[in-house]
Amino acid sequence: MTDSLRRFKAEVFQALAHPTRIAIVEALSLGELSAGKLVDKLGVEQANASQHLSILRAKNVVVSPKVGNQVLYSLRDTVLIEVLDILIRYCRSQLTDTVNMLKEINHTDVGKQRKRSR
Repeated sequence: MTDSLRRFKAEVFQALAHPTRIAIVEALSLGELSAGKLVDKLGVEQANASQHLSILRAKNVVVSPKVGNQVLYSLRDTVLIEVLDILIRYCRSQLTDTVNMLKEINHTDVGKQRKRSR
């Protein structure tokens, strides 16, 4: 894998490295929205949304064509939603492993408590 491809991947993950930006991407997965509708939908301040949208535009995650006097935001490629879905699967896998370790720890602790009470 080339360094330029690694840099590209890193830039995409940097663009997604904030919960509000992920929320924007998820909101846009259903179709294009104006900044005002995104603000309403996400419950964030206009200035905050603008900053995050600027980062997403700079990293080519969203496009923002002007339609009349309104700017509509949409995902450059909806395949990004699949990436987020895969991250959910990864998270679920990590949580499953953690839950299994906790069960093992609890089981071990119960065994130690039984030995102590004898």
